[in-house]
Amino acid sequence: MEKFGKSQPVKRIEDTRFLTGAGRYIDDIAPEGALYAVFVRSDVAHGDITTLDVSAAREAPGVKLVLTQADLEAQMVTATMDFAVQTNRDGSKGAAPARPVLAKDKVRHVGEALAVIIADSVVAGRDAAELVEVEIDDLPAKMDTAAGGAVLHAEAPDNRVFDWGLGDEAATKAAFDKAAQVVSLEVEDNRIMVNSLEPRGAWAQIEDGRLHLSFNGQGVWGAKAQLAAKFGLDPSDVRVTNPDVGGGFGMKSFMYPEYFCVAAAAKALGTPVRWMSERGEAMLSDNGGRDLVSVAELAFDDTNKITAYRIHSRCNMGAHCSQYAQMIQTQLFSRVLTNVYDIQTTWMQAEGFFTNTAPVDAYRGAGRPEAIYVMERLMDRAARELGVDPFELRMRNFIPAEAFPYDTPVGETYDVGDFHKVITRAKAEADLAGFKARHAADAAQGHVRGVGVCYYIESILGDPSETTALEFNEDGTVTIFVGTQSNGQGHETVFTQFLADQTGIPAEKIRFVQGDSDRIARGGGTGGSRSVTVQNNATLATVSTMTSAFTAFLSDETGVPAEQISFDDETFRISGSNLTPTMLDVADMAREKGRDDLLRHEETAKLDARSFPNGCHIAEVVISRDTGEVHLDRYTVVDDFGNLINPMLAEGQVHGGVAQGVGQALTEHVVFDEDGQLLTASFMDYALPRASDLPMFSFTSEPVPSTANIMGMKGCGEAGTVGAMAATANAVQDALWECGVRQADMPFTPLRVWEMMENARIAAE
Repeated sequence: MEKFGKSQPVKRIEDTRFLTGAGRYIDDIAPEGALYAVFVRSDVAHGDITTLDVSAAREAPGVKLVLTQADLEAQMVTATMDFAVQTNRDGSKGAAPARPVLAKDKVRHVGEALAVIIADSVVAGRDAAELVEVEIDDLPAKMDTAAGGAVLHAEAPDNRVFDWGLGDEAATKAAFDKAAQVVSLEVEDNRIMVNSLEPRGAWAQIEDGRLHLSFNGQGVWGAKAQLAAKFGLDPSDVRVTNPDVGGGFGMKSFMYPEYFCVAAAAKALGTPVRWMSERGEAMLSDNGGRDLVSVAELAFDDTNKITAYRIHSRCNMGAHCSQYAQMIQTQLFSRVLTNVYDIQTTWMQAEGFFTNTAPVDAYRGAGRPEAIYVMERLMDRAARELGVDPFELRMRNFIPAEAFPYDTPVGETYDVGDFHKVITRAKAEADLAGFKARHAADAAQGHVRGVGVCYYIESILGDPSETTALEFNEDGTVTIFVGTQSNGQGHETVFTQFLADQTGIPAEKIRFVQGDSDRIARGGGTGGSRSVTVQNNATLATVSTMTSAFTAFLSDETGVPAEQISFDDETFRISGSNLTPTMLDVADMAREKGRDDLLRHEETAKLDARSFPNGCHIAEVVISRDTGEVHLDRYTVVDDFGNLINPMLAEGQVHGGVAQGVGQALTEHVVFDEDGQLLTASFMDYALPRASDLPMFSFTSEPVPSTANIMGMKGCGEAGTVGAMAATANAVQDALWECGVRQADMPFTPLRVWEMMENARIAAE
């Protein structure tokens, strides 16, 4: 393979392996002879456990072990799940009721695990599960995001998890009191299921006295720390690995009860134990995403400039606090609270409530899509009420390019941006000039067409530090060890490409290692669009250290002062010599001289600040007046991701992100009945978007290099989803406005849209 050039759309190295069935996923690599875990789950949303008798299951054929919460408490130091807790507006801590690994005394959502059976086969485990005697006294189900109702946890008698606030409430109120115009809107952000292509799974075994957990997650070091703490082990006695992972999207970035159960069973039996979720099981037990309702307000002066922003969100936390759940709709939401607009005064209040549903946590974007969705729906409503073009209203209120670096009223510092340039390019790429003709043609067919815009900004999140190690092997290859974890994004390609570009090492000579706590000591995992930016920053530091070490070695070998030896990203140049050794040549020289210390280099580097990707999405939809069917006809994206390492991979991330945002807007919706039973528990009832639901995307880059890192990069992994929800929803609302519909909330399924139009028609008569 030729040496990669900078910012080249290199095809993915890993695709050959994946497309030929050679991927190594969690269920492919379970140890030979591993026993199978089968979970007994509650079919009741809320109730007191009066009987949990597993004695018959323990005697069933093929069963080796049955564990309940009492068994885990006897084996583990702490048999509860970890999670972050927010500080309330009054300075108190948010509710933090312990979440047992397996249900104890009470069940709080359908699908909550009661016991785990370890057997010779899945069939034997399922048969034994039928023998478990479970009796639950039903309690009323709490399903709404409001204080009161049936109490789920004694620590939260009104079911309120937190009451969080940020900003200047008094100054914001004062700005609203003297505003020339106030626009308000209630916005619902519907719950979704993640439904990664590969469901969750894990296996565990004891290796040379050490606990080894392998699971299809988004990083290994947090899991390692939790396992060590909960089982009372020294961290050196725990190994955690992630193999190939078929999609994560935030849902796989934390520990789940099943992983601790598999580890406990392997420790107790001294035999490997494996578990692989089925799709229906995943729909009941995986953490969901979104699920909040916000009332938002904008204050304007008499020139249509925003003077203040105020928002109050009510968030569904589900039955338990998940690992990052309390952070998502508070801290992470607030990172981009005022979006790209020059707003000096703001106030945000967020309340979280327990309900008898599965917990929620991070889903692609984790708080930033929720924040942008509210703001951009509100901006569209403001444009209508003020009688202003929606593009013009946004541009009037943009932070000007000359104002950067810009401090937002919630304490973030945006490093760079040129939002006018991006939105101007987007308008041209979307051919808005031709919209009237397209609208007229659809009207002649009995359809209505709408156009929607979303301008977004997001903040890369996660650990700002990362580690890269480089090791020269005897066979002439080089191994790069990274602290992030690919879930299908193309990390093997982009990290290989970057290393090849920085060192001149041929890409075909580079080997890639990730997801093993034994092989690299620390890392931040994958999440928050951090991977390429933070990992490549560490790679630059490691390459710098390696270059310095090789320069000193060459100086000793040639007698030429180190300052007269240079490296030009491909070869070393030695003053007074015609020798031009490559990195591989110098490594071979070092090996011959017995300098093994020069054959491995490792550095940890930290970013001093975050970057802020931003961009403009423009969607056009066509709605059938007869059926309510929404067809997404055109979709245009212009993004500012700073300098791109691999434009093709960036575009792929945008495509996937847009599909997930559009899916939530048009087809996906989690529905429970009043008793907490999940009504969308299969793909017969939960509609993921298909390729036929999506148009060809137009993607263009208008980069303004970031000043937050030496590479000028901005993360791109979540950007598509952040922009897609509001762009699609605004397009639907634009079309429905013609039909008299003044309030349109996701998802825009045919029945819901038809009912909106029909109700508007009846009201107008």
